[in-house]
Amino acid sequence: MPFFKEEDLRNFDTVRFLYIETSLNGHVFAITLNRPEKRNAFTPTMANEIAFALAYAKVQDTVRCVEIKARGPVFCAGADLNAFHDPSADQKNTTLPEPLQEVRLGDAFSTLCKPCIAQVEGSVFAGGFLIICGCTFVMSIPEANFSLPEVKRGIWPMQVMASLLDIIPKRKILEMSITGKSYSAEEAFHLGLVTQIAGKEVIEEEVNKLANLICSNAPYAIKSGMEALRNLSEIEEGKRHIYLKSQLDKLLESEDAKEGTAAFKEKRTPIWKGK
Repeated sequence: MPFFKEEDLRNFDTVRFLYIETSLNGHVFAITLNRPEKRNAFTPTMANEIAFALAYAKVQDTVRCVEIKARGPVFCAGADLNAFHDPSADQKNTTLPEPLQEVRLGDAFSTLCKPCIAQVEGSVFAGGFLIICGCTFVMSIPEANFSLPEVKRGIWPMQVMASLLDIIPKRKILEMSITGKSYSAEEAFHLGLVTQIAGKEVIEEEVNKLANLICSNAPYAIKSGMEALRNLSEIEEGKRHIYLKSQLDKLLESEDAKEGTAAFKEKRTPIWKGK
């Protein structure tokens, strides 16, 4: 079940965000976490804003790639526990539509089914992992650190475990959760949590290069492939190849597949329609 109604998403331009910024440049939609004074720790309202922006990006055919950035020295310090436990501490956004159900950031990212790049220029803690694990690519500066310190406060990164499960082995999830220790960007890269490391002076350029490469390829094929991969875990192992063959047959009938074949034969750049 989606978090927001389609009619609410059509009124995206009427929303005035309190904790994030959004922009559209060509086919690239950027979401910037903008609560630097609180190390971009997200409140329930901020989580709703992120989910609303992701839902909008999902339904917009123009959007082929999403970038997640952050203002300030910390990418995201996780959930603002005070605001989650005390509703009066959470400043509401009256321009933001009410979600249909409680927003879960892990699910908000997993249903996007469009390539998403995290531009990590600061450390990531606790629930901030829900954001980077939800991204297809995570580009980090060498100086960033990654940790799950919840156990030091008597709690546990429950929801983060679900997001980590498709990325790193269970033993490593337990190690990170039990010890609460900090991992360097290099260590996170070897774990598969980070996909690329770039210096602070070039990271934005590298992220833009990757986004442009993504946008040059067939958007309908990418969306179909990401949806198929997401659905595989719910299909019996013996029926997975049957399912994937059916998805390929459907894809071969798409306008983009026909355009891709024609452009290859004619030695020209394809003009994608996203369908």
